[in-house]
Amino acid sequence: MTEHTGKTVVGEPTRAQIKRWQRYLANERAEAAVYRELALHKTGEERDILLCLADAEARHEEHWRTLLGNHVGMPRRPDYSTLLMGFLARRFGSVFTLALMQSAEQRTPYLDDEDATDQMTADECIHAEVVRGLAARGREQISGNFRAAVFGMNDGLVSNLALVLGVVGAVTSNGVIVMTGLTGLLAGALSMAAGEYISVSSQRDLLEASTADPMASAQLPQLDVNANELELVYRARGMSGGEAKAKAAAVFAGIRANRPVEREAISTVPVGAAPTDPEVVGSGTSAAVHSFLFFASGALIPCVPFFFGLSTLTAAVISCVLVGIALLCTGSIVGLLSGVPPIRKAVVQLGVGLGAAAVTFGLGNVLGVVV
Repeated sequence: MTEHTGKTVVGEPTRAQIKRWQRYLANERAEAAVYRELALHKTGEERDILLCLADAEARHEEHWRTLLGNHVGMPRRPDYSTLLMGFLARRFGSVFTLALMQSAEQRTPYLDDEDATDQMTADECIHAEVVRGLAARGREQISGNFRAAVFGMNDGLVSNLALVLGVVGAVTSNGVIVMTGLTGLLAGALSMAAGEYISVSSQRDLLEASTADPMASAQLPQLDVNANELELVYRARGMSGGEAKAKAAAVFAGIRANRPVEREAISTVPVGAAPTDPEVVGSGTSAAVHSFLFFASGALIPCVPFFFGLSTLTAAVISCVLVGIALLCTGSIVGLLSGVPPIRKAVVQLGVGLGAAAVTFGLGNVLGVVV
């Protein structure tokens, strides 16, 4: 007889239950292995957090092992999504893997499974938040150049496909189509690079303008304690009068005790605001280079079929297929790193990209001119 302390009743498990429990057992074992694999590439706090998550998955594994009893059987293969996470953990590091793990923890099947305990369901929910926090660190590290690369690639794919198909709708000369596509590639890549450089550089300038002068902290010992103008700094940065007064008093108490003045004493960020770190934004030059290269790469794809002397219609169809595949790939990557279902994101990008191209093709047919 099998006893269960969760939501199920006492009794011999059915064949469907055994099969489901074996799948859960395999997935929990594989997910624990993923967390341990990720921990091998980390140090300090992140490594400890990942190992704690692995231990939690091991507890869930033991739950299903206990329920199965003599029905454990031979180890089963986990779900394909779990196998993919293990592959990514071994080959590509933590950013993609943690993004997938976040989605997996959010879609826990335990919520509607009467054989899972309430504690396990709660664990999975909290695990998703832990993984979200770990994944956010990786997203910040790649946010600047990654944004330029993905947006550059997508813009190149969509804009040049739309341009090429607009010309296809108006003319039948492959030479004109290729020349138009390459011109659009160069013009678009230069425009994207210039825009990205100005955007990122301006954002860095704004953040740096809001960052306190590091020399200001060195001047604090010379301030008039009675006037206490340091309090005004904290009030200007969003603290209430009482909070600002207490913070300033603590700083001056440290100065009177001959303790070193910390740099953060003057660089307190506004209450409720995120720290302003220009390094998170990235370099304007790096963003421009990434944007140029990826836009050019994306814009080249719609042109390639027209290089081989195919009929205009055949080349146009192949161009749409190639761009569609590329949009699905970039959409999946964006979905993975954004923590949303990659298939949904990929389909949205595919629909938007091909929809824009269809509009320009139609305009080219109607107007009979180069769009």
